[in-house]
Amino acid sequence: MQKNIQNITAVIEYIEAHLTEKLDLDTIADAVHYSKYHLHRMFADMTGLTAHDYIQRRRLTEAAKLLVFSDKPILEIALLAGYESQQAFTGIFTALYKMPPNRYRENERFYPLQLKYSLEGSYSMLENKENRPWEAAFAQETDIPCWMELVRLVVDGFPCLDEEEYIRILQEKIRAGQALILKDGGIAVGILLFDTETGNIDFMGTHPFYRKMGIPRVFLNKVMDELAKGREISITTYREGDKADTGQRREIKGLGFAEAELLVEFGYPTQRFVLKKEETGDA
Repeated sequence: MQKNIQNITAVIEYIEAHLTEKLDLDTIADAVHYSKYHLHRMFADMTGLTAHDYIQRRRLTEAAKLLVFSDKPILEIALLAGYESQQAFTGIFTALYKMPPNRYRENERFYPLQLKYSLEGSYSMLENKENRPWEAAFAQETDIPCWMELVRLVVDGFPCLDEEEYIRILQEKIRAGQALILKDGGIAVGILLFDTETGNIDFMGTHPFYRKMGIPRVFLNKVMDELAKGREISITTYREGDKADTGQRREIKGLGFAEAELLVEFGYPTQRFVLKKEETGDA
């Protein structure tokens, strides 16, 4: 596993160093000395994203940053993002950001679709063959730095993230006993914010390396047993067909949540999902 992490880190470093150049699977595979088929499987298995999706989302994030913080013409930004025309760039930017580049620039509010994957650290539980059960704990103020590292890693699931506002809310949730965390040593591998008044999960994220280890179910057990007090719980995510969805809808439905009403949050189209207590089984 550690070797795979080193390999993925090398791939990401290459991608980041060549974001404004022509990048495809063949080019990357040649640079890191892998077959493109092995590279594709390894990248998707470790990160939950294809290399193509990661590159596209990183380029559009950097383009969004230039739209807000520079005076570069949109055509120049489109070319830097790897698109041959402003029209092609506008189409994919609008599909993922829900507004065209010119309007995004006028809004003057940057938020990322995808931040650079930072994968430093020791992931000892990945090497644990004993399948030791996870235990969700209430987060403490000292957990905020590793919590935010995970937020940045899973930002693809949470559009319109404002870090300063998020940290303020996180501090309030920690004081109220509504922030749960799962850690592997000093690394946060699962995080959840819950609102006991509304019964809503405001934020739930799992480290990409730990996606297959049942962490969301551990959180649901803890929420239903200690925080929800027998009531139904809800969560919002992308609407069906949203090109920005990297699998969040599928994961939520796999946990037993049922589709509910369509919403707009922070100007972004979302959908509410509901989990009734009797539908959770052991949860």
